[in-house]
Amino acid sequence: MGNTKNMIKKLKKVCWKWTAILFIVIFIITQVFGFNANIIHNTRIYLEKYNDKKLIKTVIPESGFTLPVVWEGFGKQMIEKEVIDAVKFEKLYYDKGGIPDDIKELLYSENNTNIKINPENAGFILNLFWAFGLSNKNPILEQGPMTNKEYGGAQNFASTGGWTLSKENAMNYYSKYSFTPLNKEQQELVEKVSKNIFRPCCGNSVYFPDCNHGMAMLGLLELMAYQGINEQEMYNVALVVNSYWFPETYITIAKYFENRGVLWEEVKAKEVLSSSYSSAQGFREVLNEVSPPKIQGGSGNSCGV
Repeated sequence: MGNTKNMIKKLKKVCWKWTAILFIVIFIITQVFGFNANIIHNTRIYLEKYNDKKLIKTVIPESGFTLPVVWEGFGKQMIEKEVIDAVKFEKLYYDKGGIPDDIKELLYSENNTNIKINPENAGFILNLFWAFGLSNKNPILEQGPMTNKEYGGAQNFASTGGWTLSKENAMNYYSKYSFTPLNKEQQELVEKVSKNIFRPCCGNSVYFPDCNHGMAMLGLLELMAYQGINEQEMYNVALVVNSYWFPETYITIAKYFENRGVLWEEVKAKEVLSSSYSSAQGFREVLNEVSPPKIQGGSGNSCGV
């Protein structure tokens, strides 16, 4: 009997000993792995921010991008024809530091060469091409979706009613001036490409330019076709310009492709500009898989002046 009690006491001591050791081991493991989890978490956040910064430099480089078109004196012509009221245009930017010299050249000079777009002037470029696309005579504006009676007339869209920087009502200048008279092949090219380029502020293609971005891109496509830019180059340029106008959107899309092993330099511009990625609906699908970066700086993503 005495031997049995002694054995039970020894077993209890052993059990408590190993229980204590087990708790100590669990405590140590929890602390160590918890610490490592924090390191991993913080490292992941750091790498994500670093990668976002790298993508920003790739998608919208601060040095800018030179468009393969010659602007000539289109700004001056639009002022002379009152599509752009120079006083209103200057006043719009007065409280924002004024209009930079390069944009003043595009507005007032007759001898402009290529346009260079960058993060700082993207909004100015948007407004210039908005006025250009609105007033440049083209069958897309006269026979396309903009004139569909179910919408109550072309004057009811943001791309028309929202243009308040002309001398008179924007519709007085709608498809009025032949700045870039296109031949049959050039017009067909503009119509083809415009139907394949979408913008993330809505679900429509450039062929239905119901907002400022659509109207501005239509103007850019017309100018590119008029000056002999080929189809593939038109898509490439359109992707760059859309990226400057919607930087957060396209940096997010770049992350989406990078996660699939495709670098931004390797993406197919036509594919990215399609409704699958560049429309409002398509971009929502992208957001289901990647989070947008936090970026600073201006762009042209507003649908107003």
